[in-house]
Amino acid sequence: MIAAVLPVATPDWWLQLFNFSDYGQLLVLLQNSILAGALLGVVGGLIGVFVMSRDLAFAVHGISELSFAGAAAGLLLGVGVVEGSIVGSIVAAALIGLLGSRARDRNSITAVLMPFGLGLGILCLALYPGRTSNKFGLLTGQIVAVDDPKLTSLALISLIVVVGLLVVWRPLTFASVDANVAAARGVPVRALSLVFMLLLGLAVAVSVQVVGALLVLSVLVTPAAAALRISRSPIVVPVLSTVFAVVSLVGGILLALGSSVPISPYVTTISFLIYVVCRVASSRQARRASSRRRIVGSGEVG
Repeated sequence: MIAAVLPVATPDWWLQLFNFSDYGQLLVLLQNSILAGALLGVVGGLIGVFVMSRDLAFAVHGISELSFAGAAAGLLLGVGVVEGSIVGSIVAAALIGLLGSRARDRNSITAVLMPFGLGLGILCLALYPGRTSNKFGLLTGQIVAVDDPKLTSLALISLIVVVGLLVVWRPLTFASVDANVAAARGVPVRALSLVFMLLLGLAVAVSVQVVGALLVLSVLVTPAAAALRISRSPIVVPVLSTVFAVVSLVGGILLALGSSVPISPYVTTISFLIYVVCRVASSRQARRASSRRRIVGSGEVG
């Protein structure tokens, strides 16, 4: 009876995950991180559509490893994390774009680059004498590292990626659906592929700054994959993908404000849950369509 009226102690692990005691003050201080998440959501949602249509999910992971290596080298050499991340991403994207014209070649090149980039990044972090949080943040993301100069650079890179995608959207869509037919119609398929890989490299570079190198796929792949489960419309899919990416990132940041763990578990969990919901909805739609076809077919036979 006495135990029933005593307050229940909150587990320590729960307080580490969700602790909103100073949430209002933190929300004001980390506005830059929220804006960066929204920008990254737009970039990831739009470019993720082409990542899925061109089967480049594995390449994204490979580029992220080189982006991590470049960021770690920039941290070690003092030239800047963003600058190093951009160099690493562009080098990886250019190599994959130039040498991996076929899917088999692309996968093998990506598989070669991934361990090299991860090993080089680990070496640079091992030599870096600074804070451990900086090292850990490059892998899993960090929410408090977006100051005004970094937000400006992220916004500029995001603008370049979005404008570049809008310029090549129609021919790139055509080339992604059927590269042979597009080439026969005079579309510069190889040049478009290289341009897209460079834009993808920039998108990966900005993603690493927020969610870390290990979990970039949750921003550049999962939202688009979720959107494709419930629609095939060339207009609806990019819109849904962008909405899903923004919700995952901004929602993850808002949850991470009240915790002592990195941002990435929240972003990946929200992104995964959105995908699961879309997959369940897609399965139900498929079953309903199958039932209608059976009913119509039985009516025609009768």
